Amino acid sequence: MVTSKDIYNRLEQVIDPELNISIVKLGLIYEVKVEPKIYIKMTLTTPGCPLAGVFDQMVRDALYGLPDINVDQDVTIELTFDPPWVPDMMDAEAKAELGFD
Repeated sequence: MVTSKDIYNRLEQVIDPELNISIVKLGLIYEVKVEPKIYIKMTLTTPGCPLAGVFDQMVRDALYGLPDINVDQDVTIELTFDPPWVPDMMDAEAKAELGFD
């Protein structure tokens, strides 16, 4: 059975194309649930992010190949800006890479 840890491991592979850092390290993933379908609540660094339409497919692509999961039917991705993303949401490694430490 797929766990939320499995999902986070896959999402670590999704790299923000502008910042070249994982969306997990950037703090863009707010919530992951697996019950029995997968629910991902995420945000973007800005509401006007030009890549907003790309991230949904990047997340789905990262989840392909998980056992017993049909990514097109079993995955819901909710994009939210509440709360809005702030740099403090990044992990220490991302902050260091971007010069926020």
